[in-house]
Amino acid sequence: MEATTPPALLTTAEAAEYIGSTPKTLEIWRSTRRFALPYVKIGRNVRYRRADLDAWIASRVVAA
Repeated sequence: MEATTPPALLTTAEAAEYIGSTPKTLEIWRSTRRFALPYVKIGRNVRYRRADLDAWIASRVVAA
């Protein structure tokens, strides 16, 4: 059985699921620039790099 590698670029729905949010929330954050969550535009398509999502999650960690 061949192991599959996860896609380098995630759709808005995939990225939302990855960070535990909804696609609509990501769309709002993009349009209002509420969070500095990098994304890639390919034509009219929006994609997110998994490494950028991981870095964004790491930046949101609050030390007690």
